[in-house]
Amino acid sequence: MKLVVLADNNTYIDQYYLAEPALSIYIENSDKKYLFDTGYSDVYLKNAEKLGIDLEQLDAVIISHGHNDHTGGLAFYPKTKHEPLLIAHPGIMEAKKADGLSISLPVSEAYLQERFVFRLTKKPLWLDEQLVFLGEIPRVNDFENKKPVGEHCLADGWHDDYVMDDSALVYKQKDGIYIITGCSHAGICNIAEYAKQVTGCSVIKSIIGGLHLFSGNLQQTLATVEYLKQNIEGVIYPCHCTNLAAKFALHKELTVKEVGVGLTLEW
Repeated sequence: MKLVVLADNNTYIDQYYLAEPALSIYIENSDKKYLFDTGYSDVYLKNAEKLGIDLEQLDAVIISHGHNDHTGGLAFYPKTKHEPLLIAHPGIMEAKKADGLSISLPVSEAYLQERFVFRLTKKPLWLDEQLVFLGEIPRVNDFENKKPVGEHCLADGWHDDYVMDDSALVYKQKDGIYIITGCSHAGICNIAEYAKQVTGCSVIKSIIGGLHLFSGNLQQTLATVEYLKQNIEGVIYPCHCTNLAAKFALHKELTVKEVGVGLTLEW
Protein backbone atom coordinates (compact mmCIF):
# COMPACT_ATOMS: atom_id res chain seq x y z
CA MET A 1 0.00 0.00 0.00
CA LYS A 2 1.06 3.56 -0.76
CA LEU A 3 -0.31 6.61 1.08
CA VAL A 4 0.21 10.28 0.24
CA VAL A 5 -1.01 13.10 2.51
CA LEU A 6 -2.85 15.65 0.33
CA ALA A 7 -4.19 17.92 3.08
CA ASP A 8 -3.12 18.46 6.68
CA ASN A 9 -2.55 21.33 9.11
CA ASN A 10 1.18 21.19 8.34
CA THR A 11 3.61 21.35 5.44
CA TYR A 12 7.34 20.59 5.30
CA ILE A 13 10.16 23.08 4.87
CA ASP A 14 11.13 23.45 1.19
CA GLN A 15 8.13 21.46 -0.03
CA TYR A 16 5.76 24.00 -1.49
CA TYR A 17 2.32 22.53 -1.00
CA LEU A 18 -0.77 24.07 0.58
CA ALA A 19 -1.96 23.32 4.10
CA GLU A 20 -5.24 23.88 5.96
CA PRO A 21 -6.75 22.65 9.25
CA ALA A 22 -8.16 19.53 7.62
CA LEU A 23 -7.20 16.08 6.36
CA SER A 24 -7.08 14.19 3.06
CA ILE A 25 -5.03 11.09 2.20
CA TYR A 26 -4.59 9.41 -1.18
CA ILE A 27 -4.21 5.61 -1.09
CA GLU A 28 -3.10 3.05 -3.65
CA ASN A 29 -3.44 -0.66 -2.93
CA SER A 30 -2.63 -3.07 -5.76
CA ASP A 31 -4.58 -1.68 -8.73
CA LYS A 32 -7.12 0.17 -6.57
CA LYS A 33 -7.08 3.92 -5.87
CA TYR A 34 -8.85 5.58 -2.97
CA LEU A 35 -9.23 9.00 -1.38
CA PHE A 36 -9.71 9.14 2.38
CA ASP A 37 -11.42 12.44 3.25
CA THR A 38 -11.34 15.59 1.12
CA GLY A 39 -10.17 18.31 3.49
CA TYR A 40 -11.95 21.65 3.91
CA SER A 41 -11.54 23.16 0.43
CA ASP A 42 -9.92 22.48 -2.95
CA VAL A 43 -6.45 22.28 -1.35
CA TYR A 44 -6.34 18.49 -1.82
CA LEU A 45 -6.96 18.91 -5.57
CA LYS A 46 -4.21 21.51 -5.95
CA ASN A 47 -1.73 19.43 -3.99
CA ALA A 48 -2.65 16.28 -5.90
CA GLU A 49 -1.96 18.08 -9.18
CA LYS A 50 1.48 19.21 -7.94
CA LEU A 51 2.22 15.67 -6.80
CA GLY A 52 1.17 14.19 -10.14
CA ILE A 53 -1.75 12.26 -8.68
CA ASP A 54 -4.81 11.74 -10.89
CA LEU A 55 -7.94 11.84 -8.74
CA GLU A 56 -10.31 11.29 -11.67
CA GLN A 57 -9.62 7.54 -11.68
CA LEU A 58 -10.54 6.76 -8.07
CA ASP A 59 -12.31 3.55 -7.15
CA ALA A 60 -13.77 5.09 -4.00
CA VAL A 61 -13.87 8.19 -1.84
CA ILE A 62 -14.04 7.23 1.84
CA ILE A 63 -15.30 9.76 4.38
CA SER A 64 -14.22 9.37 8.00
CA HIS A 65 -17.11 11.47 9.40
CA GLY A 66 -19.42 14.29 8.42
CA HIS A 67 -17.55 17.38 9.68
CA ASN A 68 -16.69 19.95 7.04
CA ASP A 69 -12.92 19.85 7.60
CA HIS A 70 -13.10 16.32 6.16
CA THR A 71 -15.95 16.74 3.67
CA GLY A 72 -15.59 20.34 2.46
CA GLY A 73 -13.54 19.29 -0.52
CA LEU A 74 -16.52 17.37 -1.91
CA ALA A 75 -17.89 20.74 -3.05
CA PHE A 76 -14.97 20.90 -5.51
CA TYR A 77 -14.93 17.25 -6.57
CA PRO A 78 -15.22 17.12 -10.38
CA LYS A 79 -18.07 15.36 -12.12
CA THR A 80 -16.50 12.67 -14.32
CA LYS A 81 -17.67 9.83 -16.55
CA HIS A 82 -16.27 7.40 -14.00
CA GLU A 83 -18.38 7.45 -10.82
CA PRO A 84 -16.44 6.14 -7.80
CA LEU A 85 -18.05 4.72 -4.70
CA LEU A 86 -18.75 7.06 -1.80
CA ILE A 87 -18.15 5.03 1.34
CA ALA A 88 -19.15 6.38 4.75
CA HIS A 89 -21.38 5.95 7.78
CA PRO A 90 -24.92 7.18 6.93
CA GLY A 91 -24.65 9.75 9.73
CA ILE A 92 -22.43 11.95 7.53
CA MET A 93 -25.63 13.23 5.92
CA GLU A 94 -26.96 14.74 9.18
CA ALA A 95 -26.90 18.50 9.73
CA LYS A 96 -24.26 19.40 12.32
CA LYS A 97 -23.44 22.62 14.15
CA ALA A 98 -21.08 23.86 16.86
CA ASP A 99 -21.01 27.27 18.58
CA GLY A 100 -23.82 28.41 16.30
CA LEU A 101 -21.91 27.63 13.11
CA SER A 102 -22.61 24.87 10.60
CA ILE A 103 -19.94 22.15 10.50
CA SER A 104 -21.97 19.90 8.19
CA LEU A 105 -21.21 18.24 4.92
CA PRO A 106 -21.42 21.32 2.62
CA VAL A 107 -23.22 19.75 -0.35
CA SER A 108 -26.60 18.12 -0.94
CA GLU A 109 -27.33 14.44 -1.33
CA ALA A 110 -28.45 15.14 -4.92
CA TYR A 111 -25.07 16.75 -5.68
CA LEU A 112 -23.27 13.66 -4.36
CA GLN A 113 -25.50 11.23 -6.26
CA GLU A 114 -24.49 12.95 -9.49
CA ARG A 115 -20.85 12.11 -8.79
CA PHE A 116 -20.80 8.92 -6.72
CA VAL A 117 -22.36 5.52 -6.16
CA PHE A 118 -23.40 5.44 -2.49
CA ARG A 119 -22.19 2.77 -0.06
CA LEU A 120 -23.33 4.17 3.27
CA THR A 121 -23.00 1.59 6.02
CA LYS A 122 -22.74 1.19 9.77
CA LYS A 123 -21.18 -2.25 9.32
CA PRO A 124 -17.60 -3.04 8.31
CA LEU A 125 -17.10 -3.02 4.55
CA TRP A 126 -14.09 -4.65 2.88
CA LEU A 127 -12.93 -2.51 -0.05
CA ASP A 128 -10.54 -5.19 -1.25
CA GLU A 129 -8.80 -8.20 0.28
CA GLN A 130 -6.66 -6.06 2.60
CA LEU A 131 -8.47 -2.80 3.24
CA VAL A 132 -11.60 -2.48 5.37
CA PHE A 133 -13.84 0.46 6.32
CA LEU A 134 -14.85 -0.12 9.94
CA GLY A 135 -18.32 1.46 9.92
CA GLU A 136 -19.68 2.43 13.34
CA ILE A 137 -17.09 2.06 16.10
CA PRO A 138 -18.27 0.54 19.41
CA ARG A 139 -17.41 2.82 22.34
CA VAL A 140 -16.04 0.31 24.86
CA ASN A 141 -13.54 2.06 27.12
CA ASP A 142 -14.21 4.53 29.91
CA PHE A 143 -11.91 7.43 28.94
CA GLU A 144 -12.80 8.31 25.34
CA ASN A 145 -15.69 10.16 23.66
CA LYS A 146 -17.28 11.50 26.83
CA LYS A 147 -18.14 14.98 25.54
CA PRO A 148 -20.33 15.91 22.57
CA VAL A 149 -18.90 17.83 19.61
CA GLY A 150 -21.64 20.33 18.93
CA GLU A 151 -25.09 19.10 17.93
CA HIS A 152 -26.68 17.10 15.13
CA CYS A 153 -30.18 17.25 13.74
CA LEU A 154 -32.36 14.13 13.92
CA ALA A 155 -36.02 13.61 13.04
CA ASP A 156 -37.14 15.04 16.40
CA GLY A 157 -34.77 18.01 16.49
CA TRP A 158 -31.25 18.92 17.61
CA HIS A 159 -29.30 16.72 20.03
CA ASP A 160 -25.79 16.54 21.46
CA ASP A 161 -23.54 14.95 18.84
CA TYR A 162 -21.16 12.22 19.94
CA VAL A 163 -20.14 11.77 16.28
CA MET A 164 -21.26 8.16 15.97
CA ASP A 165 -20.53 8.50 12.24
CA ASP A 166 -16.78 8.64 12.98
CA SER A 167 -14.97 5.71 11.38
CA ALA A 168 -11.57 4.62 10.06
CA LEU A 169 -9.77 2.41 7.56
CA VAL A 170 -7.65 -0.61 8.43
CA TYR A 171 -5.05 -2.19 6.18
CA LYS A 172 -4.30 -5.85 7.00
CA GLN A 173 -0.88 -7.27 6.17
CA LYS A 174 0.90 -10.46 7.19
CA ASP A 175 2.85 -8.65 9.90
CA GLY A 176 -0.14 -6.86 11.42
CA ILE A 177 -2.68 -4.07 10.86
CA TYR A 178 -2.24 -0.42 9.94
CA ILE A 179 -4.89 2.14 10.95
CA ILE A 180 -5.84 5.27 8.99
CA THR A 181 -8.09 7.62 10.93
CA GLY A 182 -9.61 11.03 10.30
CA CYS A 183 -10.29 12.66 13.68
CA SER A 184 -10.76 9.68 16.02
CA HIS A 185 -13.90 11.14 17.59
CA ALA A 186 -14.73 7.54 18.47
CA GLY A 187 -11.43 7.37 20.37
CA ILE A 188 -8.28 5.94 18.83
CA CYS A 189 -8.20 3.15 21.42
CA ASN A 190 -11.81 2.19 20.64
CA ILE A 191 -10.89 2.28 16.95
CA ALA A 192 -7.85 0.06 17.55
CA GLU A 193 -9.85 -2.49 19.55
CA TYR A 194 -12.53 -2.70 16.85
CA ALA A 195 -9.87 -2.91 14.14
CA LYS A 196 -8.42 -5.96 15.89
CA GLN A 197 -11.88 -7.51 16.19
CA VAL A 198 -12.87 -6.93 12.57
CA THR A 199 -9.57 -8.11 11.06
CA GLY A 200 -8.88 -10.93 13.52
CA CYS A 201 -5.37 -9.55 14.02
CA SER A 202 -4.06 -8.27 17.37
CA VAL A 203 -0.78 -6.76 16.14
CA ILE A 204 -0.96 -3.03 15.40
CA LYS A 205 2.01 -1.91 13.29
CA SER A 206 1.24 1.76 12.66
CA ILE A 207 -1.37 4.52 12.93
CA ILE A 208 -1.73 7.69 10.88
CA GLY A 209 -4.32 10.42 11.30
CA GLY A 210 -5.95 12.85 13.69
CA LEU A 211 -6.22 11.57 17.26
CA HIS A 212 -8.42 14.36 18.68
CA LEU A 213 -6.09 14.86 21.61
CA PHE A 214 -5.69 18.31 23.15
CA SER A 215 -4.11 19.75 26.27
CA GLY A 216 -7.54 20.20 27.88
CA ASN A 217 -8.12 16.45 28.19
CA LEU A 218 -4.91 15.32 29.89
CA GLN A 219 -6.49 12.23 31.46
CA GLN A 220 -7.58 10.94 28.05
CA THR A 221 -4.17 11.72 26.57
CA LEU A 222 -2.30 9.82 29.29
CA ALA A 223 -4.67 6.83 29.07
CA THR A 224 -4.30 6.82 25.27
CA VAL A 225 -0.51 6.88 25.53
CA GLU A 226 -0.57 3.96 27.95
CA TYR A 227 -2.89 1.95 25.70
CA LEU A 228 -0.80 2.59 22.59
CA LYS A 229 2.40 1.81 24.49
CA GLN A 230 0.97 -1.63 25.24
CA ASN A 231 -0.61 -2.26 21.84
CA ILE A 232 1.43 -0.77 19.00
CA GLU A 233 4.71 -2.20 17.71
CA GLY A 234 5.67 0.38 15.10
CA VAL A 235 5.47 4.06 14.23
CA ILE A 236 2.65 6.47 14.93
CA TYR A 237 1.95 9.50 12.72
CA PRO A 238 -0.30 11.86 14.71
CA CYS A 239 -1.57 14.84 12.74
CA HIS A 240 -4.48 17.22 12.12
CA CYS A 241 -6.39 17.37 15.46
CA THR A 242 -3.50 16.36 17.73
CA ASN A 243 -1.89 19.27 19.52
CA LEU A 244 1.78 19.72 20.45
CA ALA A 245 1.36 18.71 24.10
CA ALA A 246 -0.30 15.44 23.06
CA LYS A 247 2.45 14.77 20.51
CA PHE A 248 5.07 15.32 23.23
CA ALA A 249 3.27 12.88 25.53
CA LEU A 250 3.12 10.28 22.74
CA HIS A 251 6.77 10.88 21.83
CA LYS A 252 7.92 10.05 25.36
CA GLU A 253 6.68 6.48 25.06
CA LEU A 254 6.32 5.75 21.33
CA THR A 255 8.06 6.23 18.01
CA VAL A 256 6.38 9.35 16.64
CA LYS A 257 7.10 10.89 13.24
CA GLU A 258 6.11 14.24 11.77
CA VAL A 259 3.28 14.54 9.27
CA GLY A 260 2.87 17.16 6.57
CA VAL A 261 1.40 17.52 3.10
CA GLY A 262 3.39 15.38 0.70
CA LEU A 263 4.29 12.70 3.24
CA THR A 264 4.45 9.38 1.38
CA LEU A 265 4.36 6.03 3.16
CA GLU A 266 4.63 2.53 1.79
CA TRP A 267 3.31 -0.25 4.00
